Amino acid sequence: MKKFSQLALPYIIWSIIILLLPVLLIAFYAVTDSGNAVVNFNFTLQNFVKFFTDPDFLLILWRSLSIALKTTVICILLGYPIAYFISRCKDRTRNILVLLITLPMWINMLVRTYAWIGILSDGGILQSLLNLLGFKSTQLLYTEGAVLLGMVYNFIPFMILQINTSLSKMDKSLLEASSDLGANRYQTFWKATFPLSIPGVISGIALVFLPAVSSFFIPKLLGGGQYFLIGNVIENQFITVGEWNFGSAISVIMAFVMMAIMYLVRYVVILEIERRKRHEKTKTITIKNINGFNAFILLFTNWVYDCFFIQLK
Repeated sequence: MKKFSQLALPYIIWSIIILLLPVLLIAFYAVTDSGNAVVNFNFTLQNFVKFFTDPDFLLILWRSLSIALKTTVICILLGYPIAYFISRCKDRTRNILVLLITLPMWINMLVRTYAWIGILSDGGILQSLLNLLGFKSTQLLYTEGAVLLGMVYNFIPFMILQINTSLSKMDKSLLEASSDLGANRYQTFWKATFPLSIPGVISGIALVFLPAVSSFFIPKLLGGGQYFLIGNVIENQFITVGEWNFGSAISVIMAFVMMAIMYLVRYVVILEIERRKRHEKTKTITIKNINGFNAFILLFTNWVYDCFFIQLK
């Protein structure tokens, strides 16, 4: 075991270097600025103060969170029915459908976004189709709708795959028990299927919202610079302006925002698990050391409660 640890030591050191070194470098730039002839840098929090005291940057942050939230909601509304349909198919059909969902992900995301420029631009496929149908020429590219379309198109596979995994691993006997107790399809879905799929929905939200809030090339290409998001600000500070310190500070702020969101997601999952455990405990009847007629009475009253009172809720 000791020999194995010594062999793994170089890999551990290399992993620490490639993971922590860039993060530490960004954090260092965030709390420093250019110094003088004696000292090359000065420690300061002015970069963070500059961000939170400038209403333009706060507006951009709010716009980024708003578009990411809209993208996540649309992905849930479109992705859940698709994932539900896939999970109810046979194994062979399900595998083919999952392959079709993941197939576009084999192509670089940047190339796929460029393809939407050709579709939405003036004289593009969609614009020509609308003209044939008699609609007036409208601006499709470089709008908020184009940005949302690009984000939903690129990130919806993550939502579908997570929800499909959760639905496919669901215990089918629970759904059969719900049907045996007299619940219709609508009640079975909302009382059994959807609660059991919540972990997949939460995972999908995390995989869609986090990259959407920090995306920069999708709003840059489909928004034409008119929809400047926080990712575009960071890119602009590093590449165009050359303000590495301020760009690093914004990156650190976004890192804390994302960690807060991940913690919130984790907290919601824990609450849901605890709620289920409490619900199961209230429905569980311990019949240890109970025999004969008393056990029959307890089971009968539990059956009456399940059949009548739960349906009334």
